[in-house]
Order: sequence, then C-alpha cells, then structure tokens
Amino acid sequence: MAVTGFAAENAAQEATDKTLAGLEPNKSSAAAEVKRADKDVFKEDDFLVSENKPAPIATVSDVETKGIEAPTVNAETIQPDGVASKLSSGTLAEKGSKALKKSEISSELSPAGLQKRWKKLFSKEIDADSIAYTVKPGDSLYVLARKNHTTVDFIKKINGLKSDNLYPRMKLKIHTAPFSIKIDKSKNVLILYSNGEAVKKYSVATGKKNCTPEGEFKITDKLISPTWFKTGAILPPGSPENALGTRWMGFDKPSYGIHGTIEPKSIGTQASEGCIRMLNEEVEELYSLVPVGTKVTIQG
Repeated sequence: MAVTGFAAENAAQEATDKTLAGLEPNKSSAAAEVKRADKDVFKEDDFLVSENKPAPIATVSDVETKGIEAPTVNAETIQPDGVASKLSSGTLAEKGSKALKKSEISSELSPAGLQKRWKKLFSKEIDADSIAYTVKPGDSLYVLARKNHTTVDFIKKINGLKSDNLYPRMKLKIHTAPFSIKIDKSKNVLILYSNGEAVKKYSVATGKKNCTPEGEFKITDKLISPTWFKTGAILPPGSPENALGTRWMGFDKPSYGIHGTIEPKSIGTQASEGCIRMLNEEVEELYSLVPVGTKVTIQG
C-alpha cells in the first residue's frame, strides 16, 4: 500500500509540473516581445513638463470657498494685446487733469501771454475790468481811487495824467477788477493777478531757511521810502543799512511784508529774515498798482 501510494503521488507531481511548464512563457519569445515594445516606448525627455505652465484659474467655487478676490478689470483700461493696464480709469483721468492744469499754468505764465495782458491793463479801451467815468465837480483822484479799490498812480498811468488835477467833464478810464498776489517760495517768484488772470511775474527773495510764513494775508499799509525800525536802531530812508529799500507794503501779520532791497544780488534766493524782497524799481511798479486790502497768498 505504501509503494502504490508513493507512485500515485509521483504521478500527480509530474502532471502538475507539465501543466506549469505549459503555462510558463518562452524566454526567448518574451525577450523578443520586449525588444519590439522598446520601439514604441517614449523617451524620458518626452515626459518632462514645460516650466511655462498656465496660471491656475480661480473657479467660482474657489472664489466662494477659499476667499479669493476676483480681479476687477475696467474695460476702458484694456490694452490692444488684451492685457489689463495697471492704471484705473480714475488714475488716468487724474493724471490727465494734472497734465492739463500744468499746461494751463504754463500757458498762463508764458511771456507772450503776460505781455499781452500787461499791455491791456494800460489800454484806454473800456473792457469788463474797467469803467468809463466822467469827472464831476468836487472829485479827486484820491476819492475815485478809494471808491473803486484802485490807486491814484494807476488811474494816472492809464489816462496819461501828469498831475493830480481833475476838471469837470474830464473822461477817465478806471480799472475796477481786484488785484491779488501769489508768492511761490520754492521758486522765489511773485505773480500779480488781475481778476484771476496773471499779468506780471517778478523774481523775489524769500526768507532764509524757508522762514517766510505761508498762508493768506492782506496788505494793510503802504509806505514810500520807509524808515526801518530795526532792533536797537532806527535806520532812515536812503541809509546804506536800511534793508527795506524804497517801498514797504506791510501784511496783516506784524513785521512781515513786501519791500525793496539794498542787496539786488540776493533776488531769486532765500536771503531775507522772512519778508519778500524785490528790486527797488519793480517794487515801485507793484506799489503803484495794488491798493491797501490786496490779498497775498504765500505757498511753499
């Protein structure tokens, strides 16, 4: 019984080995199959991903759930290549407005424009800034100047008068538009305006270390050949040490004003103790035009 059982077991093992041998693939055929397959396999480089990947797109769900802020694009700022400009239309409009204002200021202060408006001031033609007046008995230049917020000198210059004498039925042109003054400390310039239009630009000296006060002031007093009451000294008109020059126009801020100079080379610089210096001949011209009460704006 044992021998028979062993033979039967060997027969079963042989049958199993034959079955497995039939199932095992031929090694040579497998190698050939792999070689053929190599021809169709991509090289490693073919699987490399380009570094120029498209940016991820935020979906609606991303915006809602991840708190991503969806970009806002103004159609007016889209460039021809489809790229949105970094400037909003508001910024562009603001820059355009500033450029326009700068252009207007440049045009307003152009030498040709200033000369034209300056010449118009002294024309005898009546315009919107002036009136035609017939002198009445009892009139005086002083009264007419005070009544029309101008100066005696200006009335005389416009009408070519050589003296202060007036006669009944005399025809006069009187400038009635208000003057104002703007001073730019950064450029050391003074600009005279008539009814808001620039008519003359002067070079001036302002305070050392930017000490000239800024703001709006009014001319409250005017003096010809002023005496300078300097601390510890009184310097009369014409004194070589009298820094006020030939004219003084004081502000409603005590100790400050516009005046002439004994140092013409200082004009165009920061050289004074806080006042506005002008060349004597130019401060005399300005003095003859602006009345007491004229507004003065000083900016940095």
